[in-house]
Amino acid sequence: MVGITSFGGYVPRYRLNRMIVFGSMGWLNPVIITNARGEKAVANFDEDAITMAVAAGMDCLRGIDRSGIDAVYFASTTAPYRERQNANIVAGALGAGEQIRTADFSASLKAGTTALLSALEFAAANPGSRAVVCAADCRLGKMASTQEMVFGDGGGAVAVGDDDVIAEYKGCYSVSYDFVDHLRGANTKYDRMWEERWIRDLGYQSFIPEAVNGLCAKYGLSPTDFDKVVYPCYYGGARKKINTMFGEDPSKVQDDMLATVGDTGTAHPLLMLAAALETAQPGQKILLVSFGSGCDAMWFEVTEAIAKMQDGRGVSRWLARRADLDNYQKYLVWRGMAPPELGLRGEVDKETRWSLVWRDRKSILGLWGGKCKACGTQQWPAKRMCVNPDCGAIDQFEPVYLADKGGTIFSYTGDMLAASLNPPAVYGTVSFNGGGRTVLDFTDCTVEDLAVGNPVDFSFRIKFYDPKRDITNYFWKAIPAVEEVK
Repeated sequence: MVGITSFGGYVPRYRLNRMIVFGSMGWLNPVIITNARGEKAVANFDEDAITMAVAAGMDCLRGIDRSGIDAVYFASTTAPYRERQNANIVAGALGAGEQIRTADFSASLKAGTTALLSALEFAAANPGSRAVVCAADCRLGKMASTQEMVFGDGGGAVAVGDDDVIAEYKGCYSVSYDFVDHLRGANTKYDRMWEERWIRDLGYQSFIPEAVNGLCAKYGLSPTDFDKVVYPCYYGGARKKINTMFGEDPSKVQDDMLATVGDTGTAHPLLMLAAALETAQPGQKILLVSFGSGCDAMWFEVTEAIAKMQDGRGVSRWLARRADLDNYQKYLVWRGMAPPELGLRGEVDKETRWSLVWRDRKSILGLWGGKCKACGTQQWPAKRMCVNPDCGAIDQFEPVYLADKGGTIFSYTGDMLAASLNPPAVYGTVSFNGGGRTVLDFTDCTVEDLAVGNPVDFSFRIKFYDPKRDITNYFWKAIPAVEEVK
């Protein structure tokens, strides 16, 4: 039996009330008031599709041995690299091994479910193997556009295999069309869309029913047979019409999170699926549908093992961990839509030393440290000699993945002189749980949120961006420990 073995989600901490956007830009395009309800999730200045995919993957893999991962797939239409496999960065940050299969899926909003289908086929063809699919997007709409109002940032992740399956994969039906509703060329930063009625009437209201009816005809089902229905569609009228396919019970249709997160593109079906699995019951039939250049319709059936994974992972705790971004101009700066003056310190040339990145890739991507086999001392980064002065053993270390271990604050400071897109820059010394200390940046917090001894988690973030060479460099930062929501 092949299917989903775990799930995870990620929603950035900051939320922008859409009325703030309208209040700033409604003078230019008053019609955007029609999408001004609720708020949208906004990635921090040091987040992008890769970091959010890693965050969702970390949520998905909580308590799961990384050494058993055989494949990592990454799906996004906003990946930072066109040549340099983004999935390898995600896999390294998740602590997966290096003798695995990795792949990027892109260029369509249904790339997330396409990656999921590929992962399921990989698991079916290789008994005993496990694959992880991480999807995330950080799409941009121009100022005063519908896209700016609707798009949100976020990630979703699903692990698949044939052991401890929580939702059995039963089958799929796909349709693929060169239907151009949204597009971005290779050199284009902002999303461009065709007329809304075209997207709504010929797109959502045509393709989703075609995919669902095709799945049902293929397996002898009726749309009303499903207990949970997950599909993205941010047009309210179209959504109501599509919902009539699934019967009179509106509770079976998963909330689209448009009012709380926004449309997260490639990640949205997986993010909504993670939310659905948080409350799924054994025996329930789940229908997962994507949209973008066609549709993938997938059928899952929940097993008794679902209870083991309903431990706070998913979406709820990220939705609860929110903070207002009450400044539209800050949003513009964070997304690179308005160039700020960062002073001379912001002009320092930061060239990437790829030989160093390769040599220390385990420490940089996975925050791998070492534990002395002779005395048990843990340290980061891993070195040949034990730092314990009473030990001094050489080459006696076993690797320790520290990224999911957490730590405590040893010291911290706020620096108004350092160049930062969210001053003051906050950094300090963090003690790893289990031993070892290092200096890290803090993010998703203010100085007032911190105190010596408080617990922290580690979050994979953009360390710096080199605009001269178009290189994004990543490392781990500390964030206040995220509260569990059950």
